[in-house]
Amino acid sequence: MRLSYVLIPLVTVAVAWLGGRFTASSVRTWYVHLRKPSWTPPGRVIGAVWTVLYILAAWAAIIAWNVPAGTVWAPVRAGVYALFCLNAALNVSWSWVFFYLRRPFAAVWVCLALDLTIVALIQLLAPASLLAAWLLVPYAAWVTFACYLNYRVWGMNR
Repeated sequence: MRLSYVLIPLVTVAVAWLGGRFTASSVRTWYVHLRKPSWTPPGRVIGAVWTVLYILAAWAAIIAWNVPAGTVWAPVRAGVYALFCLNAALNVSWSWVFFYLRRPFAAVWVCLALDLTIVALIQLLAPASLLAAWLLVPYAAWVTFACYLNYRVWGMNR
């Protein structure tokens, strides 16, 4: 059994769990009292979307981990692994900054950095695996949407 099939899902669950703990710290208290755009998705939709996105991102990471070492992609392999780790850290950081620290404006910047890591991953993965790259496209689209939503929430609650 390949290590990636165990390690990557465990890291993904840890990221989701930790982000969830930060979110739970104020989602039923502070967050419910914020003014939000009418098009803000309900919490259950947001949770379902994130579940799918975590699965797709883990699948992309497993593919990346298992790209044969002799490919043209090999020189950027370590950078891709580091970028996946940075992406996971930023993913958790957004929940920490927005929900735990209750700093929507700072969270916009974390969200933008998160989105940039996803776009960079897509670009770096494409030469090695189009499937891995495409698996991250919904993640990039959702985070772009989330950044705009985060910005609007900040603007409505200054």
